[in-house]
Amino acid sequence: MSHSKEEKLRAFSEILDVLDTLRVKCPWDAKQTNESLRPNSVEEMLELADALIRDDVQDIKKELGDVLLHVLFYSRIADEQQRFDIADVCDALTKKLIFRHPHVYGTAAVEGTDDVLKNWEELKLKEKDGNKTVLSGVPSALPALIKAFRVQEKTANVGFDWDSPEEVWNKVKEEIAEVETEIKNGNAVDVEKEFGDLLFSVVNVARKYGVNPENALEKTNQKFISRFNYVEAKSKEQGKRLKEMTLDEMDVLWDEAKRNENTAQR
Repeated sequence: MSHSKEEKLRAFSEILDVLDTLRVKCPWDAKQTNESLRPNSVEEMLELADALIRDDVQDIKKELGDVLLHVLFYSRIADEQQRFDIADVCDALTKKLIFRHPHVYGTAAVEGTDDVLKNWEELKLKEKDGNKTVLSGVPSALPALIKAFRVQEKTANVGFDWDSPEEVWNKVKEEIAEVETEIKNGNAVDVEKEFGDLLFSVVNVARKYGVNPENALEKTNQKFISRFNYVEAKSKEQGKRLKEMTLDEMDVLWDEAKRNENTAQR
C-alpha cells in the first residue's frame, strides 16, 4: 500500500510533534546528547543491515523507523543549539542530489550507471564542502571488508581499475601463491601481509563480477550459523555433546541441514 504525498507529510509532521513532546516530558529523552546517542545509532544501523540481508519486511520497516528517529533526534538537538534543524538537513540533501544528477536536472548526457558513478565522484570533488581527494570520503572507521570494496569502487570510478575480471583472477592466483610461500618461510608478519593482499584481490574480483562481498559473506555467515545450530540441536536430541562427537558424525548432521535447506527452497 502506497500513501499519498499528503499522508506522508502528515506522518512526518506527527513524528516531529511526538519527538518534541518526548524531548520535554520524558526524562530519558530530555537528557540525550550527540555523544550518548552515537553508540545506539551504530547499533540501529547494524540492526537495519541485518534486517535487509534477511529481507524481513516487518523488521526492515521497524529498523528504518529507529534509524529515522536518530536522524530526527540529532536534528532536534542541533535545533536547540541553534546550529541547524531538520529543514536544513533536507534542504542540503536536496541541493546535493540535484547537483550530483546533472543528467536529470541539467544538460549532461550519460549512457548508463557507469557514467553516473564516474560523474558522481567528479562532482563531489567540485563541491565547496565536498571531498578534497578521491578517497577522502571513505570513513576510516569502516570495517575492513566494506572499506576495501569502497576504495576499489571509488578509484575505479576515476579510471583506476583492471580492464577485465580475468586479469583480477590472475592477481588472486598470484596472491595465493605468495601466501603459500610465506607460510613455508614461517614469517608471521609477511603471512599476515600476504593474506591481506589476497583478501583485497578477492574483494576486487567480486566487484568486477557485480557481487558485493560484504553481502555475499554475510549470507554465507547466516547459512553457516543456521547449519551449525541444526547440528548442535540434533546432537542434543541424540544426548551427545558436540565435543564428544567425531567430525564424521557432525558431518552427517551438517549434510542433513543442507538437504533441509534445499527442500525448503523448492
